[in-house]
Amino acid sequence: MPELPDLQAFSHNLNKKLKGKSVKQVITHTGKLNVSAEELSNTLQHQKVTAIYRDGKELHIKFSKGDVLGLHLMLHGKLFLFEGKNENKYSLIEILFTDDTGLTLTDFQKAATPTLNPEPKDALDALAKEADEAFYKELLGKSKSAIKNILLDQKMIRGIGNAYADEILWHARISPFSASNKIPADKVKALAQAIKGVLTDAEKQILKSHPDIINGEVRDFMLIHNSKKTHSPEGADIKIKAGTRKTYYTDEQELYK
Repeated sequence: MPELPDLQAFSHNLNKKLKGKSVKQVITHTGKLNVSAEELSNTLQHQKVTAIYRDGKELHIKFSKGDVLGLHLMLHGKLFLFEGKNENKYSLIEILFTDDTGLTLTDFQKAATPTLNPEPKDALDALAKEADEAFYKELLGKSKSAIKNILLDQKMIRGIGNAYADEILWHARISPFSASNKIPADKVKALAQAIKGVLTDAEKQILKSHPDIINGEVRDFMLIHNSKKTHSPEGADIKIKAGTRKTYYTDEQELYK
């Protein structure tokens, strides 16, 4: 699943390609819309793209009348640009522009979800200015849950996925199995710094190696959550705990109970 840095990179490139283009038509091939296909197309028709940005784990396309199309890629959703006819398989939605170009969202599992004018979320985005040391101190102090579960809970903090949770916790030297309310103040500070640092650096790494990326995942630069690596940069064995999600960690990370 594309995570926050991937989506940041996608939005960066889609802005360069699509900002200022006018919508000719929207074609949908999914029943997961929150409005009818006709309403979606009629609402966006003749509007210009003014911005494309990431919001949590979604991409948002903003249009000139203020309407927003939210795209949640889920596990296998991919975005493709095209000229003329869309030849991509498994398209769920096609946005056709007046210059005979288009953008499509595909998903062979049909799980990716487009939403017209999605409701604002209550939880802070992981890169929000307000998501600082004080915020995490209050957030973690309220829960006995394992810290990794908190980071993945989109109702607590939005945007962090499984792979980057492992990277963040290793950088902060906190075990993913630590009880959130037992983590000491200095480690909460380290966590807040690691979240911003890991996520922003990853976006730079992705754009450096894949400057035109608008789909897929780039993970080869990761230090811990990386199936090709067996040891951390400091030489510790990388351990993997299997489950619904695999957790990569090392004994360098302190466990708080």
